[in-house]
Order: sequence, then C-alpha cells, then structure tokens
Amino acid sequence: MNAPLAPFHAPAGPDRPARVRLLGGEVDLVTSDDVLAFTAARIAAGLGGLVVNHNLHSLHLIQRDAEMAALYPLADLIEADSTPLIAWGRLLGKAIRPEHRATYLDWREDFWALAGDRGWRVFYLGGAPGVAARGAEAVRRRWPKALIGTRDGYFDMNDAAEVDGVLNEIKAWAPNVLLVGMGMPRQEQWILRHRDRLPPCVIFPVGAAFDYEAGATWTPPRWTGRLGVEWLFRLASEPRRLFSRYLIEPWSLIGAALKDLAAR
Repeated sequence: MNAPLAPFHAPAGPDRPARVRLLGGEVDLVTSDDVLAFTAARIAAGLGGLVVNHNLHSLHLIQRDAEMAALYPLADLIEADSTPLIAWGRLLGKAIRPEHRATYLDWREDFWALAGDRGWRVFYLGGAPGVAARGAEAVRRRWPKALIGTRDGYFDMNDAAEVDGVLNEIKAWAPNVLLVGMGMPRQEQWILRHRDRLPPCVIFPVGAAFDYEAGATWTPPRWTGRLGVEWLFRLASEPRRLFSRYLIEPWSLIGAALKDLAAR
C-alpha cells in the first residue's frame, strides 16, 4: 500500500515547493510539470487533492468573498495563473519565474495525453447545457483514450435536491480528476461547500476550460500568455464582460501592493 502523501503546503519534506505571498494572496513556485507530477502521485496513492490558482481577478475576489478566501488555505497547490502577478513578484525580488505560470490552458496538452495513457477518469462540471459535452467530444477527437464525464453547471447551488443530484452524478463516474468550470467565485464556493462529500479525486477549478475546448469561447494563442498580453486579446474579444475585470478591479490591489513594498 502506498504511504499517505502530505499536502504540498505541509511544512515537512524536502520536496515541498516554496510558497510566496503576493498582493494579498499566496502562490506556489511550481511549474506545469510539477502540477501534473503532483496529480499523478495523488492518483497513484488513491488520494484526493486540491489545486487552485491565483490571478489578479481572484486576488480581487478574496477581498470580497469569504467562501472563496476560505478555500485557498485548504489547497495543496496554488498555481500562479498570471504573468503580471509573476512580473510583480520578480520586481519584489521573489524567486518566482515565468516558468511558474501554470493553468489549464498551459498544461492541458500534457494532461490529456497523460490521462489517456494512464486511464484516468476525468469529470467536468460546468458550462451551459450542451457546452461541456461538446468540449468533451473535442477533447476525445484529439486524445481518443480520454475518459470524460460531464455535467453542466446550470443548477441551483442552494437547492439541496439539485446539489445531491450533481454529487451523485460525480460519484457514479468515480473520477480520478474533477474539473470544476463554473467561473470565479461560484466554482470555489461549490468546492468549499461540498469537498467532503466528493470521492477521492484531484480537484481543479478551471473556469471556462471546456468552453474553450468546445469553441464557445475564443482561445488566445498561448504565446500571448508567455508575453503577458493575453488579457489584451481577451479584452478585445469580450470588451463588455471583461472591461471591469481587467481595467477596474486591479486598482483594488493597490493596498496589497503597498504592503508588499513595505515588507520588502
């Protein structure tokens, strides 16, 4: 039997990644390869796990949503899903580097190849009716061995019967990996409320991941993320939805930025 694995953020073990504090939140110095290695180790040991991510939007939201803020201390890994956040960390002299950017669109190619080869069962919860199923079909066309169950995210989170139905669908699929794509902060709220009722699996909040896979939302080229201009491409494609997120919300982090400078 495999020995239980300590969460990556536990203060023990030589393999614990460094965790740094930036703009009022914390991120781990992990690469996409580290995230996939963690996932594989957890699945091999029959254990669950929680991998969340921080960007400027999430750092804004944890100041305003208590449930979302409460989830991050429970995470095994916190990915840095923001080139501007990494740039800020480097400006402060932190050990964070561009290769520490990790998010679904960065590691999906390797993830689905690995999931198919190892027979991982993946469940995606989220998206409008029909979108998740189309996203799963698109993934299976590229990775025919991928085992994917889906359920749309259009249900009442305060209706106990509906929530029970969603949880029963997930349990019936018995996933090794659960991707929750209902947008921030709804996906984080749902995970926080129901993580103890889920089967042992590695959980990722992934936003509109299968909207991208289904082609329902345009995906910027990955080089835009590496150069730190992905947000400009997204803003140009969805200006009404993203104007506040990209041009207004970051100003709420001024206080946290000043604290970072003072701590430096």
